[in-house]
Amino acid sequence: MYDQMQAIEDRYEELGELLSDPAVISDTNRFMQLSKEEANTRETVETYRRYKKVVEGISEAEELLGENLDAELAEMAKEELADLKKEKEVLEDEIKILLLPKDPNDDKNIIMEIRGAAGGDEAALFAGDLFNMYQKYAEGQGWRTEVLEANVTGIGGYKEVIMMITGDNVYSKLKYESGAHRVQRVPSTESQGRIHTSTSTVVVMPEAEEVEIDIADKDIRTDIYHASGAGGQHVNKTASAVRLTHIPTGVVVAMQDERSQIKNREKAMKILRARVYDKISSEAQSEYDASRKSAVGTGDRSERIRTYNYPQNRVTDHRIGLTIQKLDQILAGKLDEVVDALILYDQTKKLEELQNV
Repeated sequence: MYDQMQAIEDRYEELGELLSDPAVISDTNRFMQLSKEEANTRETVETYRRYKKVVEGISEAEELLGENLDAELAEMAKEELADLKKEKEVLEDEIKILLLPKDPNDDKNIIMEIRGAAGGDEAALFAGDLFNMYQKYAEGQGWRTEVLEANVTGIGGYKEVIMMITGDNVYSKLKYESGAHRVQRVPSTESQGRIHTSTSTVVVMPEAEEVEIDIADKDIRTDIYHASGAGGQHVNKTASAVRLTHIPTGVVVAMQDERSQIKNREKAMKILRARVYDKISSEAQSEYDASRKSAVGTGDRSERIRTYNYPQNRVTDHRIGLTIQKLDQILAGKLDEVVDALILYDQTKKLEELQNV
């Protein structure tokens, strides 16, 4: 493990030298690539350097205790040694986590699709609540959101809403949100005060760049048609809506939100590329995912993953057995407690698997 850490530190120092090389600086693509690599290894290197200082401190404290010290100095040395040994254990655990195989998609932006499922209008309203929750969480993280498509119901909910979230390590934090989200509450239309149960589904896909997945023009069927729904005279006069079909996989994306056919096609291509990348990646790793019991975000997307109980102000994540009496705060975008618990659970399971290999 420590040979691996030393190799990472050596590479980090090499990267520092490369990033100050005029030849690298003038090559924008290479500079960006190396900068990203340096940023991704910085925490690991800083932790390892702290670990080496702690180990050195332990050695010095033990050597000091071997000398003929007065009682007060000996007691201080013992306390320092005890503190350093505790810190060493903490750092060792951190290093093990930092050395876990990283998901190559973790630092990517995402495309998130939220749909009302079972429950009619109430499910659509809940889809809107989830949409607002993720928007607020993204805002708190300093991320940017862009709605790519929205199918709004008459009472203000969403049959479907698709948004892109861009920023640092978005996928690493939101990849566990894919699945069925269940809500238990009294609908505003319920005159008897009965609690209803409805569900909405969430799908989180990493944004796929053109260099990561090659979608040939011959593999895409493009249909142009007149937009439907709100839009006034523009709806009837302009054939701006676009439907893209990826023939090899059967993935279909329709887009009509923009007045421009070109803009609709650009948005549709973003979603199509993400869906195709997600489909191919999922199929390629299906056997691995089936055996990886630690997976909490890559399983069956129809699986119920979380329940939001309004009467008891309670949120329960069924995958990890987490229950929090802070529904109001979570719906306000304060998801950190849930996200952190999911990440910790996944890391713990991965460590257990490595130890059992």
